[in-house]
Amino acid sequence: MATVRRAIVRPSAVSAAVDLGRQRRVQRLRGRLEQERTALARWQKRFKRALKAVLKRQDALVRIEKQLAKLEER
Repeated sequence: MATVRRAIVRPSAVSAAVDLGRQRRVQRLRGRLEQERTALARWQKRFKRALKAVLKRQDALVRIEKQLAKLEER
């Protein structure tokens, strides 16, 4: 009985070029991801600071409104 010879599979030159293109794209995307993470961290710091300031002002308003209500009752 004759056995089937196995074919040698070698990557073609086209797939190597595609692979290089894919690697370049991955590198660019990783760079963009890092930039976006850095920008987000910066904005989150600003946002946290602003949020704390807003909450502080809101607490002050509530406190003053309570004081006014107490004084107006008398």
